Amino acid sequence: MAIQSYATDTPRIGKFKGMILAHAEAKERLGKTGRQVPMPKNNSDTYVARRFLPYGATATNATTQNQFFQTGNGDRSSAMIQANQIAEGVTPSPDSLIAVDITVVLIQYGCLYGFTDKTFLLYEDDIPAEMVKQVGERVVLVNEQIIYGALKSCTNQYYGGTGTSLTTVNGAITLGMVRKIVKSLQANHAEPITSVLSASQNFDTSAVPEGYMVYVNSDMNPDIRDLPNFTPAEKYASGKPMPYELGMCENFRFIWSPDLPSIQNGGAAVGATGLYSTTGSLIDVYQFIVAAENAWSQIAVRGRQSLETTYLEPGKKDKADPLGQRGYAGTAWWKAVMVENPGWMAVGNVGVKNLT
Repeated sequence: MAIQSYATDTPRIGKFKGMILAHAEAKERLGKTGRQVPMPKNNSDTYVARRFLPYGATATNATTQNQFFQTGNGDRSSAMIQANQIAEGVTPSPDSLIAVDITVVLIQYGCLYGFTDKTFLLYEDDIPAEMVKQVGERVVLVNEQIIYGALKSCTNQYYGGTGTSLTTVNGAITLGMVRKIVKSLQANHAEPITSVLSASQNFDTSAVPEGYMVYVNSDMNPDIRDLPNFTPAEKYASGKPMPYELGMCENFRFIWSPDLPSIQNGGAAVGATGLYSTTGSLIDVYQFIVAAENAWSQIAVRGRQSLETTYLEPGKKDKADPLGQRGYAGTAWWKAVMVENPGWMAVGNVGVKNLT
């Protein structure tokens, strides 16, 4: 007699996981560019990333970790050549590698929806199916906020107008600011991004035209469209725009999201700046993220083993629910984000024009 196998009758829990992941990955923005780290089970709650500094660099700050001979008078190129000349018959002094470790601790997140047997059996709409959809969308919303919060802590910060801190921001994004950020990234040997995670539940990547990715709140879109040299995505001569791509300006490709919240009333006084304020007194500050290749990484929520899912239909009786009147849909997952090279990314802090 044949025994019914897993392949013969795929369990509902597998389908449920796939539905959640499908809803989650389709709405990712920030999560598509960070280096993905699949964390195997039973390997501690702490992840340590290590990289070695290039020749001549020091671990002092974001700039010194990526550039040789960061400061100094005279011809630094000639100094580099002379430092590597060797004398005949003389063994040069050996150099050592400098390691930089970045440690992050995994944190668990979760969400849960409940429904009654009457809702499950008699309601005209399929509420449990809608809950499954909401679970998937909530996973990506929470993850985007986790990533956004971590990336905003990058030490490579820029401020709009004449601002030098969040509370003094008094200008919108400008072409000069864009070029200043690009100059910093390129001086730190940051490589443009050429591929991102595909819109699937796996770790596959899709090729994209070369550029530095800029993630902005959708409120910034009008100001970005007004930048000199801006090309909207719908007018690209070749290549397919990324999902939610607004367009590009020189080396920058702008991706918008309504879920990167501003700091309301966080900047300088509105005065005559013409910038938006929730209350009309202090400027709302919008923080946009500029990412180059391998600037940051994340413990990824991808693949069927990444979520601990719950789907319980009414009818299962136990001491907590003796009549089987309740059902649940939800999931739990682990997440951590690391800024591995702050010189390869940047955070811009600006206001947006008050549209009238």
